[in-house]
Amino acid sequence: MAGKLVVLEGTDGSGKSTQMQLLCERFRSEGRPFRKLTFPRYQEPSSWMVRMYLKGLFGKNPSDINAYAASTFYAVDRFASYAVEWKDAYRAGGFFLADRYATSNAVHQTSKLPEEEWALFFDWLADFEYVKLELPRPDLVLFLDMPVSQSLTLLRQREKETGTRADIHEGNQRYLAACHKSGLAAAEYYGWRKISCVEGEKVREAGAIHEEIYRLISAELGD
Repeated sequence: MAGKLVVLEGTDGSGKSTQMQLLCERFRSEGRPFRKLTFPRYQEPSSWMVRMYLKGLFGKNPSDINAYAASTFYAVDRFASYAVEWKDAYRAGGFFLADRYATSNAVHQTSKLPEEEWALFFDWLADFEYVKLELPRPDLVLFLDMPVSQSLTLLRQREKETGTRADIHEGNQRYLAACHKSGLAAAEYYGWRKISCVEGEKVREAGAIHEEIYRLISAELGD
């Protein structure tokens, strides 16, 4: 019996980490068995190509590495994670929450291509990750729709609070805007559920976004 896989997806600065934390806290308080997955797994050897890419060792701009090549970097890390860490538990019926997944290639890499090639890339990506690599298809993908102006504010705030520096994705405003556009296209193409993170010009309260996400996951799980 296959398990359940729910993915939180969105552009950088969309609030995925906050929403994942709120979900984990709630499910623990309810005593619901689950496992959290986070990608990329920067601490693992399987992510070394991702780390080289994000540090700018292949080029200082995201577009220096084509969408298909960059997608393989991330897919290898996911394959290693699934094969070594959670395949058996998933096949035994476990419930998994993922902060990013194969869906992130659709958001971040599609934007490097002309729009007339997006559908072809979406099809290639699904076949590569879910068929060729045999990674589980998500049962539910929740796309956090955060406009770029607000996500940039949140990213700069995070850098200030943590003392970290932006990678070549986070530091490129034009790229973030392109990813937001391609992310919305991916959500439409694949049938993801879009979660609006703003009301007018104001970012919604994290708790309100959480309640909407929680209701959708509960419905998927049959609660």
